[in-house]
Amino acid sequence: MDPPLQAFLAAASSFVAVILIFATLYVFCRDPNKSRRIEQTRNHLPRNTRAIASSTNNPELSAITITESATFDQSLNQISMKELAEATRDFSPELIIGDGSFGMVYKAKLSSGIVVAVKKLSPDAFQGFREFRAEMETLGKIQHPNIVKMLGYCSTDCDRVLMYEFIEKGSLDQWLYDTSSTSDMSESMPWMPLDWATRIKIVKGVAEGLAYMHNLDTPIIHRDIKASNILLNANFEAYIADFGLARRIQGSHLHVSTQVAGTMGYMPPEYIDGAPMAKTNGDVYSFGVLMFEIVTARRPNFPFTGEDGREIRLVNWISGMVEQERYMEMVDVNLSRDGLKESEIVEYFRIAMMCANENCHARPPMKEVVKILDGILTI
Repeated sequence: MDPPLQAFLAAASSFVAVILIFATLYVFCRDPNKSRRIEQTRNHLPRNTRAIASSTNNPELSAITITESATFDQSLNQISMKELAEATRDFSPELIIGDGSFGMVYKAKLSSGIVVAVKKLSPDAFQGFREFRAEMETLGKIQHPNIVKMLGYCSTDCDRVLMYEFIEKGSLDQWLYDTSSTSDMSESMPWMPLDWATRIKIVKGVAEGLAYMHNLDTPIIHRDIKASNILLNANFEAYIADFGLARRIQGSHLHVSTQVAGTMGYMPPEYIDGAPMAKTNGDVYSFGVLMFEIVTARRPNFPFTGEDGREIRLVNWISGMVEQERYMEMVDVNLSRDGLKESEIVEYFRIAMMCANENCHARPPMKEVVKILDGILTI
């Protein structure tokens, strides 16, 4: 046989042998149960959900993309992304009623006639679908008079939408500050300053809601307690809202191994200093700052000019005023002094100072704060 031809045939035989070897390895090494696992994933979704599995190129989500919706309120029918889009006019800016963490909040009227609040999360709100579903199912089980009820959620590809009960009078922030000239609230709810009894009722409601969250079998840290995340109903009862930053605590009741978060002015100093873990006493600090804000009507996250002409933040200003025992001077100028007792104001600031203590270990747990408020502020 001609030597060149012989070399060619030998090379071709070697090539074919290599191809056969790789094909054999592929057949034996591939996962024969892959399609079975995908089918099991479809069949093991929660019973109150509707889901479709499909492929995706987004590594941030799970191995499959889920189109799913769930409702946590028996009075509601199954919701869909299509219905929520229609109810919000395709998430029209005209229906925005709030700007929560990781997304805008819209007012929506469902086909059943029920008015709800719909929050469309930004794509980076959760790392993956499984984490999203776990958080939603946990929050969907929360039932407390001072916590906004989650009614359900929808998830389609990268779009995640939450549905909450609608609270009539908007946020506490709107009632502490006269924003009627810059908002549409005045059309249906003319602004008026909150009286002392109403402010105390709000403080107690927030305290009770936080105490409930912190003492669940699997405690929850809110991580973003502030005036704009407290909603008020027709009777000015307080509801804790916006759980975009909330996290469950696994195991210990003291902390959760997650990145700290929140709003400047309300965040405890240990978070700003680089604390590696969020803790329940971080919420306690934010609650203390909220108490300051409610009685003074001064924003914690915006500095103002002090008596010496320099800018000062709310917490530092209050600390100096308390040292000088100038309690009544700190009270909101719009708050009527009729029947207002200085002893109650002094006690109010004492409780708030306990909660907003810079030493995180010195802050009382919210369950104790509720008892103190009930025992002293009996309005």
